[in-house]
Amino acid sequence: AVDQLRLLRSEFVKNVSNEVLNQLLDKLQEKILNPEEAESIRVRHRADKARYLVDTVLKKGQGAASVLVHTFCTLDSESDLCQKLRTVD
Repeated sequence: AVDQLRLLRSEFVKNVSNEVLNQLLDKLQEKILNPEEAESIRVRHRADKARYLVDTVLKKGQGAASVLVHTFCTLDSESDLCQKLRTVD
């Protein structure tokens, strides 16, 4: 999952919606992000929010990256990006 996030980081930043990002932050705060991390990401504009989310998750390793990919695909299962993340998986 770390490799797939690195490969698709720029596409994720470009395409993920603010609505999906906010849902992702809520879900990931339950599992891998502490409240301070989530809040520091949440206050940014959409592209920076996506960028910081991916970078924060990548620092946490394979397990966190897997949770992000799985959660994203649960929230946005029909997106091209989810299909690509699943293909690389």
